[in-house]
Amino acid sequence: MTARPADLLIDRPAVTDGATLWRLAKDSKTLDLNSSYSYLLWCRDFAGTSAVARGADGGAVGFVTGYVRPDRPGTLLVWQVAVDTAHRGLGIAAALLDGLTTRLAAERGITAVETTITPGNTASERLFTSFAARHGADLSREVLFPAELFPDGPHDSEVLYRIGPLAPSTSH
Repeated sequence: MTARPADLLIDRPAVTDGATLWRLAKDSKTLDLNSSYSYLLWCRDFAGTSAVARGADGGAVGFVTGYVRPDRPGTLLVWQVAVDTAHRGLGIAAALLDGLTTRLAAERGITAVETTITPGNTASERLFTSFAARHGADLSREVLFPAELFPDGPHDSEVLYRIGPLAPSTSH
C-alpha cells in the first residue's frame, strides 16, 4: 500500500536514513549518485536543511536535501529530491518541498529557493514550477554550469532555477 502525503510524517533525516537516501537516489535513475558516505554526512551535517517523508513504518519513502547558501542566508539551495518508485505521482515531492521551506522560513527566514535542473528533467521542472506558483513567487532560469565545465564525460548543462521572493503564506 502506498502512502498519500496526508499519511506521511515530514521529518528531519537522521544518520540512520543515509543508506535509504542513497538507495532512493540510485533507484531514481535521474539523479547524480553520490557516494553512500556523502549521504551519511548529509544526514548528519545538513539534517536541519533537509527533509524526509516517512511512511507508517517510520521508513523514509522520499527526501529533499538542501542547504542555506553561505553568501545568501535567505536562500535554500535544493540539492536533490527523490521519491520511492512505489510512491511517485502522489504529491510527496511537493509535500516535502513545501514542508521544508515552511520550516526554514520560520526557523531561518528563507525567502528564496534555488535548484539546478538538467534540460529534459520534466518531473523536476514541473515540481519547481508548480512550487513557485503555489507560493506566489517569481521564477527565473539561467544556465549555471554549461556542459563543457564537467570534466568527467558527457553531462548536460545545469540550469539554475531561482524562485522568490516566497509569499509570507509559505508558513501555512
